[in-house]
Amino acid sequence: MEQHAILQVENLQKHFPIKSGLLAPGGKRTVKAVDGVSFSLERGKTLGLVGESGCGKSTTGRMIARLMDPTAGRIMVDGVDISQLRGKDLYHFRRKVQMIFQDPFASLNPRQSIGTAIAAPMVAQKITPPGGLKNRVKELLEQVGLKAEHYNRFPHEFSGGQRQRVGIARAISLNPSVIVCDEPVSALDVSVQAQVVNLLQEIQQDTGVSYIFIAHDLSVVRHISDEVAVMYLGKMVEQGSRDELFAGPRHPYTRALLSAVPLPDPRQARAQEKIRLRGDLPSPANPPSGCVFRTRCPLFGTLGEEQRQLCIDVVPAPAVAGSPACHHTALAGPLAAGVQ
Repeated sequence: MEQHAILQVENLQKHFPIKSGLLAPGGKRTVKAVDGVSFSLERGKTLGLVGESGCGKSTTGRMIARLMDPTAGRIMVDGVDISQLRGKDLYHFRRKVQMIFQDPFASLNPRQSIGTAIAAPMVAQKITPPGGLKNRVKELLEQVGLKAEHYNRFPHEFSGGQRQRVGIARAISLNPSVIVCDEPVSALDVSVQAQVVNLLQEIQQDTGVSYIFIAHDLSVVRHISDEVAVMYLGKMVEQGSRDELFAGPRHPYTRALLSAVPLPDPRQARAQEKIRLRGDLPSPANPPSGCVFRTRCPLFGTLGEEQRQLCIDVVPAPAVAGSPACHHTALAGPLAAGVQ
């Protein structure tokens, strides 16, 4: 366990068995949604978790919050493995890790006032705050930029950004150590996205909470994250500090992701190398052998026969800070321009 790490994920896996159907013709198959992911998160820091749809980001976040049970691996929170907790132990763990969901409307009960929704975690954990539950909820409303008199209003009376603020207030009500933010701004307007991201940063500065920030928008990830981890087809392919990863991505997949980010300066946009991945994302029920990215890798076609065979036969070593999961990283070369 790292000295300052609040969260340590080791070889985390989530496999879904398929007994029959189109994905498993003639026999039992397994969808490897998350397959051997490892990373750590320091106290008071933010880890950005990125990758295209279907790579396993949200599944990883849900396992960390124990909304899903992992198939294998360890999830260490404050030095305790929470991956196999049950009963009362799992009940008490809920205070330490909370979640902010992507859809701020679907995550709220339309028949429940927002005051009741924010109070629900404290009621479930049998917590009576000093000054009473209602006063605590009103404090939380003001902390996230809403008004105390909104206490008795219902979700349909708020905008999307306001509803997400309600979700944030609910998530911080138990003073958690870690909050999993599952694309918390992707359903919001751009101007509102900036307000919510700034609010999350203010809360982090005030409380010291750590974030797992799952997102597609790499510009937002760069703004809020201290560390960044890149996933592809259930595996971690690269991770490192924000500045190092954006300035010099080393895995071919990371380089392709960053090359697709639009730049505000037309001259920089024209100068930036565009990397287009061929083909579609392989099925997690039948992933390629060896390196899972090899079927779409722009570097693979430039390799010699012996080097290609290495990609086909051997799974790359797991990605750690400064060392991506690629056999031929040195051949990739730098990007012509970076994300602004």
